Amino acid sequence: MNDTTTPRMRQLQQLLARQPNDTFLLYGMALEFKKLRDADRALEYLDRVISLDRGYCYAYHQKGQILEELGHLDSAKEAYREGIKASQEVGDGHAAGEIEAALAALE
Repeated sequence: MNDTTTPRMRQLQQLLARQPNDTFLLYGMALEFKKLRDADRALEYLDRVISLDRGYCYAYHQKGQILEELGHLDSAKEAYREGIKASQEVGDGHAAGEIEAALAALE
């Protein structure tokens, strides 16, 4: 696990102190941890986003990418499938298409 924080992460942490369930801020933290190659923390934040908003399509996409990078291909496929379903439920065809392409690359 990487304990380094970026200036962006410090800003996000300050905002999250006031709005701990803001999915946009949580997603931002996940992406920062992903950049730092801290998969565990990135997945933790993505799971928080998904638990708060099942329709946050790109959280599933990012989760799938991280799991894929870790070599957890079955889990990555499942994340992509959940993301496709969520995208369809919220009517986000663009997100569905991107996630379908990621899944197709694994199958």
